[in-house]
Amino acid sequence: MSVLDLAALTPSFDPGLLSSVDSDSFKDSMRHLAGAVSVITVGKGDDRTGFTATSVSSLSIDPPSILVSLNRSSSSWPTLQRHGHFAVNVLAHDQQHIADRFSGRGGIKGADRYLGGQWQELVTGTPALADALTVLDCELEEAIDRHSHSILIGRVRAVTTRGDAQPLIYWHGSYRHINGQ
Repeated sequence: MSVLDLAALTPSFDPGLLSSVDSDSFKDSMRHLAGAVSVITVGKGDDRTGFTATSVSSLSIDPPSILVSLNRSSSSWPTLQRHGHFAVNVLAHDQQHIADRFSGRGGIKGADRYLGGQWQELVTGTPALADALTVLDCELEEAIDRHSHSILIGRVRAVTTRGDAQPLIYWHGSYRHINGQ
């Protein structure tokens, strides 16, 4: 099959076919997706911050890579650009307080978000939560800009896991726990 044959199979984009979906309806729809709660940490020393995310997904096993979505208006964006590394800290059921701090509740910003947790450095030097369910220490391989966000592709450089805990889940606008059996 030639490239021209493949092009004939590709659907054409017709903006007139797009329906208008308001942001509140979209947010409500996305709340139906249960997701693991992660804290994405960026920076080092006093130049560190981070954010709470459920938009984390594996990309590749070879090489080990993940995807994270980040709003470019976030205070974490320029810090990530300066340092080029981040850590995905998947939170355990007993770490909701960490999720709240990194979501900015109560106006908490920057390095103050790290209070109340025990942190260690892995390969990249990015702070990693010592007792997270799992941590993926990543080098930023690429950031793809789409709309208000960047899709971050992270090459995983180190992994830690905690096998004795259940994940913290976010569903329908609130935190949930899995009742493991």
